[in-house]
Amino acid sequence: MTVPPEWVLIFLEKTLALPPGHRWVLDFDDHIEPDHPNSGWKKYIRNTSARFKCSKCGRSWPSNRVMVVFHMCLIDTKGVVKVRIFRQKCKNCSDAQMEKPSIDSENIKILLENLVEKIRRNCYFEDIGSKNRNPKSIDVKSPHEPDHCEACMKGVCTRNDASAVFKPDFY
Repeated sequence: MTVPPEWVLIFLEKTLALPPGHRWVLDFDDHIEPDHPNSGWKKYIRNTSARFKCSKCGRSWPSNRVMVVFHMCLIDTKGVVKVRIFRQKCKNCSDAQMEKPSIDSENIKILLENLVEKIRRNCYFEDIGSKNRNPKSIDVKSPHEPDHCEACMKGVCTRNDASAVFKPDFY
C-alpha cells in the first residue's frame, strides 16, 4: 500500500525527537492483525476522528471511532512502524465496499505525536511521563454502525465502551 505523503512528512518531523542516527519508516499494511504483532514487535492501537465517502453513492459520514493500529520494531538503529487504518462502509448501499477514511491533518499530527511517545517508551525505554493527546472530535449525529465497521468486525473497535473513546491500547 502506498504511504500517504502527508503522513511521511509529519512522521519525519515527529521522529526528530528520537536518538540521532536512528532512522524510522512508516509502512502502511492492510494485512496486519491488530492483536498479533510479529515476535519482538510492540503494538499501539488508537482511535481518531475522520470522514468517509462512499465510492458508490457519494454519501459521506463522520466517525469518531476510526481505529488505527501501529506495530513497531527497532533493530539496531533502524525502526519500522507498520500502520493499518480501519475502514467503514456505507450503510445505505447493500453491496458497498469498505472505504478508507480521510483524517484531518491535525488528527494525523496528534496520532503520530502519540505514536512517537510510545516508540520512546517501548523501544528506547524512556521514562517521559504521559502526554497522550486526544484527537479533535467531529460532530456525529447518528450512532456508530458495527455492521459497517471493519474494526468492529475484527474486535478492536471501542464502540462497546463509552469510556474508551480516545483511550489508547499499547503494550
